[in-house]
Amino acid sequence: MRNKIILLLLVAVVGYVLWNQLNEDQLSSYDGEIVSVWSEEGDPTLSKGAVPPDFLLNTHDGESIRLSELKGKKVMLNFWATWCPPCKAEMPVMQKFYEKQAEELNVEIIAVNLTSQDHGPEALAEFLKVYDLTFPILLDESGDVGKTYQAFTIPTSYFINTKGEIEGKVIGPVNEQLLEDTIRNMD
Repeated sequence: MRNKIILLLLVAVVGYVLWNQLNEDQLSSYDGEIVSVWSEEGDPTLSKGAVPPDFLLNTHDGESIRLSELKGKKVMLNFWATWCPPCKAEMPVMQKFYEKQAEELNVEIIAVNLTSQDHGPEALAEFLKVYDLTFPILLDESGDVGKTYQAFTIPTSYFINTKGEIEGKVIGPVNEQLLEDTIRNMD
């Protein structure tokens, strides 16, 4: 039994190291083009040029935000959870961008915590404290918004232009260059 546990731990560690290396390679190989991922049989309400499904969610500090009220701004709509390693990797990138360029580029970053799949309010509070996030954190307590946006792999981000239309979708973490290039190239 002990040998099986050791073997399982070894496999988990090797898998984690390989996954991290793959993730670093993906982020470092970004060549400056907007990254979009679209499924041929995907939901047409989530395709490029579509007006994304509207929702109203509460923030972690009790305010409400309706997606459609952000029309006129560029929006990064990000789906994430506190236990997700790639989400942890991209949060500092998003925060740095938000602090330095959000106002200049007319951008709002909206991070939707998949609360129904997360580890509770204590985990979220600790995450927000550690990462010192200042952009809006919305709580998808029912899981309905994450399902509507097909956020099955996280992080998943949608980029919405000032006309309120989906411009692109990224599955996986964003790096600084990808985030800046995507936002700058949007209307």
